[in-house]
Amino acid sequence: MQFTMKRFKALDVFRGLTICLMIIVNSTGDWDLTFAPLLHANWHGFTPTDLVFPSFLFAVGNAFAFVKTRWADKPLSEVFQKIIKRTLIIFLLGYIMYWFPFVSWTESGDLAFVSFSETRILGVLQRIAICYFIGATMIYFLSNRQLIIASALILLGYWGLLSGFGDYTLEGNLVRTIDRLLLGDGHLYGGDGIPFDPEGLLSTLPAICNVIAGYLIGQFVIQGGINYEKLAKMLMLGAGLLAVAYFWNLSFPVNKKLWTSSFVILTIGLDIIVLAILIYSIDFIKKPVNYKFFEVFGKNSLFIYLLSEYLAITLLFLRVDENQSLYSYIYEKGFSWIGPYYGSLAFALIFMLFCWLIGFWLDKKRIYIKV
Repeated sequence: MQFTMKRFKALDVFRGLTICLMIIVNSTGDWDLTFAPLLHANWHGFTPTDLVFPSFLFAVGNAFAFVKTRWADKPLSEVFQKIIKRTLIIFLLGYIMYWFPFVSWTESGDLAFVSFSETRILGVLQRIAICYFIGATMIYFLSNRQLIIASALILLGYWGLLSGFGDYTLEGNLVRTIDRLLLGDGHLYGGDGIPFDPEGLLSTLPAICNVIAGYLIGQFVIQGGINYEKLAKMLMLGAGLLAVAYFWNLSFPVNKKLWTSSFVILTIGLDIIVLAILIYSIDFIKKPVNYKFFEVFGKNSLFIYLLSEYLAITLLFLRVDENQSLYSYIYEKGFSWIGPYYGSLAFALIFMLFCWLIGFWLDKKRIYIKV
């Protein structure tokens, strides 16, 4: 078995699945007409969409299992120069994305510059950057046993902080308190009706554990090759984590926006099961499942995600008239006739396929844009 190549294929597919779903849930035609599974849970609870972001962090960690073998031959300064450079680029790309196009429409129909004081500092790519940096540092210096202990301490410590200094409500949680204190209301996401960032500073701490888990599972898979016994162990571990998450949810509710410890355990358990199924369907059946469609997303994942976000932001910014964006105009004229919900979903699928075509062209040209 050409193990290394196939492991990367499984990783590309896993990462590609997350990007594909990320684009679909972020580009629905009408947010008021979106199927419930394609929406995040309002607060406590869990939907399939809530698995997308932690799965990408899991994939980031999974990739470290391959990268770490190349660190051994390089000096510490060279390794961390690359880690810091990648961290800063990803964070900056995320920050600029939320600021873009740097102007906004006023009530009078004019354009006004968006000042720095009104920009959102944190976000999806920013969390990925922070988790990447801290996760890489921990993986470089700590043994596997130490990583497990550190992750357990992080999750238990986070539980203690949120329960001891506030509550689990939108208004009274410690994550919001710290972000308001350190960043100010103007730099926080306001989509929930009040200044609160679902990618807050404190809630990024438990998200690091998703990266660590991805690394540990990746190492488990590549060491000594994969077999049915390993797949069975992965499935049992995944099921065991789901049970832990269920019982922890009773005292520390599963909550994506707070990234609670029970949410971390739940998503890690599901990711392990999904990865085991992908590996089985790629390597262990006589007629392997063709995942080429998702591989396209996985091979240029960061670029395609950024493309989808910048394209959506541009369409939302451009105006057909004073009251309608080009985004809503395209949906209304091209997809609303399909009917409620299905029209909104069709718009998201076509938008995703357009991004896929760009990725397919890049793959055909063997162009892989790395940070």
